[in-house]
Amino acid sequence: MTEPIEQRIAQAMAELESVKAAVARAEEQLTDASATVRSRDRSVEVTVGPQGELAGLTFLDGKYRSMNAPQLAASVMEAVGRGRAQMARQVMDLFDPLTRPSTTVPELRGVDIDWERIYGSDLLDEAGAGRTRRPGDRLRDEIHEDADDAHGERGRS
Repeated sequence: MTEPIEQRIAQAMAELESVKAAVARAEEQLTDASATVRSRDRSVEVTVGPQGELAGLTFLDGKYRSMNAPQLAASVMEAVGRGRAQMARQVMDLFDPLTRPSTTVPELRGVDIDWERIYGSDLLDEAGAGRTRRPGDRLRDEIHEDADDAHGERGRS
């Protein structure tokens, strides 16, 4: 027996209110969120805010004094990139539950967030996150790989 339409609408409205509350909580958590990382050579420490902005920069242990400008710049850029990637991962983890389909209202498929458009593929690759995989992505990936293989074989002839 199917549920009356009024009951289904009430469930959908309750689910939407729940999503709105979850978004508000996530936004609140992000207001003070940051990621602090050190460069691999341990000469620089950076703090990155929730939108990937540089919020702090510290040169550690005077190591910068023995570095030439390109080395120091590379350390800063590497640390900032890693910090941005870590912050992106935190944001995606925070919003991940909102991207999942509703268990109570099948028509609500979850919020579709285009992380690649927001962060760019390079940052997502660095974050080790990519985008949330959906059913059928593997098939698309395999089709894409087959197309690459076909182009590669043609190029070798």
